[in-house]
Amino acid sequence: MTSSVCDCHKPAVEQPTWVRDLLCGETTVMKQTDRLAHLRRDLVSRPTIYVGTGTCGLGAGAAETLAAIRRYLESHAIAADIVEVGCIGLCAAEPLVDVQLPGRTRLCFQGVTGKEVDRLLDKVLADDAPKERVLGQFRPATEPTAPIQPWPDVPYLDEHPFFAPQTRWVLANCGLIDPGSIDEYIARGGYLALARVLRERTPAEVCDVVERAGLRGRGGGGFPTGRKWKFALNTSSEQKYLVCNADEGDPGAFMDRAVIEGDPHRLVEGIAVAAYAIGATKAYVYIRAEYPLAISRLRQAIEQAQAYGLLGENILGRGFNLQVAIKMGAGAFVCGEETALIHSIEGKRGMPRPRPPFPAVNGLLGKPTVINNVETLANLPSLIGNGEEWFAKLGTDTSKGTKVFALSGNIRLTGLVEVAMGTTVRDIVFNIGGGIPGGKTFKAAQMGGPSGGCIPEQHLDIQIDYESLKTVGAMMGSGGLVVMDEDTCMVDIAKFFMDFIQRESCGKCIPCREGTKRMLEILQRITRARRGETSGIDALERFKGVMTLERLADVIRDTSLCGLGQSAPNPVLSTLRWFRHEYEAHVYDRKCPAGACRELLHYRIDSEKCKGCTLCAKHCPAEAIVGAPKTPHYIVEDKCIACGACLESCRLGAVVAE
Repeated sequence: MTSSVCDCHKPAVEQPTWVRDLLCGETTVMKQTDRLAHLRRDLVSRPTIYVGTGTCGLGAGAAETLAAIRRYLESHAIAADIVEVGCIGLCAAEPLVDVQLPGRTRLCFQGVTGKEVDRLLDKVLADDAPKERVLGQFRPATEPTAPIQPWPDVPYLDEHPFFAPQTRWVLANCGLIDPGSIDEYIARGGYLALARVLRERTPAEVCDVVERAGLRGRGGGGFPTGRKWKFALNTSSEQKYLVCNADEGDPGAFMDRAVIEGDPHRLVEGIAVAAYAIGATKAYVYIRAEYPLAISRLRQAIEQAQAYGLLGENILGRGFNLQVAIKMGAGAFVCGEETALIHSIEGKRGMPRPRPPFPAVNGLLGKPTVINNVETLANLPSLIGNGEEWFAKLGTDTSKGTKVFALSGNIRLTGLVEVAMGTTVRDIVFNIGGGIPGGKTFKAAQMGGPSGGCIPEQHLDIQIDYESLKTVGAMMGSGGLVVMDEDTCMVDIAKFFMDFIQRESCGKCIPCREGTKRMLEILQRITRARRGETSGIDALERFKGVMTLERLADVIRDTSLCGLGQSAPNPVLSTLRWFRHEYEAHVYDRKCPAGACRELLHYRIDSEKCKGCTLCAKHCPAEAIVGAPKTPHYIVEDKCIACGACLESCRLGAVVAE
């Protein structure tokens, strides 16, 4: 079989010959090692500078860095390539800049602001790597066809404590490739999985492969993906739909955004494989409008795939048709629920409906519809390309593969991490994340967002899988992992999530609409001092509310319409389970052990430190501070509104909050 006679597919826009040969299984293209090496950027013919311009990088100042690099190259008349890449995962080190010279490995530098660019490039382009900002050098992904010299005394990036424990399947290309180049993605093996299933497997066989691999939904519930696909495949209909849920409404979650920004073609390929498996000819990506960069890069990827005949009509000449459309949501948390998401795509108000029937049988426009999230679909190219046995070897008995987490909160190294299922929470927090900054102690890790729960210190060694996390009142969720230290009030955390849930409730069912409001009111009462109480009835209602908190949570969980409402009490139940003593301190002593609930703080002035400068009295809005100039002042507690203005204004450290 030769490329000259290969006519297995004829896209609307002619593909480059090497792409056509590669996707058709031609052996000739595999001999074009130099071409592929340059497309993969294993080899470069001139200096190449990579700038991390994902949302996190731009937020850290990458746009200024990029502009400074362009000015430097222009002023020095240097012919070099500039490549904008996505987030490699280590958000704490942004802005990240990589420099690759001909015949050298690629170097990664951290914290490169616009002011640092000239000094950095002066040294690197002179073949001298400045050690103070170097993060590491990249190990060549493939055996080089030409000699590549590593930088002396520079560690490899895959040995960095943040990256070494990770298993990067979904994030394999993020931060490495140009997200706007379909050629670069294909040169790294992209779209081979799609070509393989279209050439070699029936839709039913693809469903079987995914089911045997053990891939479960990465969006929260963890339902077996292959089994869900079969429901839709076996439902007779002239039209079926695939929907990618990229809404990502959990506070602290940014995995889907980073994957789309850094490797959009991986998602497009996963969508095509899934659509083929269920017999869908139309796919939607439901993504929040607050992700403009992700939307832009995804739209570009879809256009490129269409131009190469990888989307559209008669894909790869196999009679498979697929159109992919982007539907932007308005940021409603409830639209992360499957049926509410479907209503939103249909142009209706995003509100859940009772199930059954399930979307796989009766979904979008009444047709069989499969809804998978970004990470689930992004797993498919590797799973199909390497086989179900390869995928199933990693993980636990019931949870296979890897999981991507957005690591944030009180931790040294924030960012995206991808670890094998079965990794412990301790490994993520202390080995990958670097532990708690400032010498403070770990208190809890919030997993699963508003629908999840807190993992206390005594359960740090619990394995990350779908079943184990449920035993401690947490859940995998979409992948948000927020670390909290000793200064965090767990009652305040529960109040934060309950406030979020109450505001985001669609209001359709009474248990969620009214029940979460009552729970929020109870939490607000116990985090307030006596100042807001006008009678003994207020104190009685405060105590009675606490007594009924768990019962109210059970009612909401048992009677709410959708999964979001049913899981709404989880943050309260979880913190009550592991941090009941903090609730008791708030209720009985009216004190916040962590000192985080401002209204429960009591302020006093240390007479030995106070010099009578009167600054605190001048800044007190309640006129609760009295005292003559140059003599110690004191606070009238009955007048104090606990605003903290005195503490902020005192320059002598005389004001104490307890």
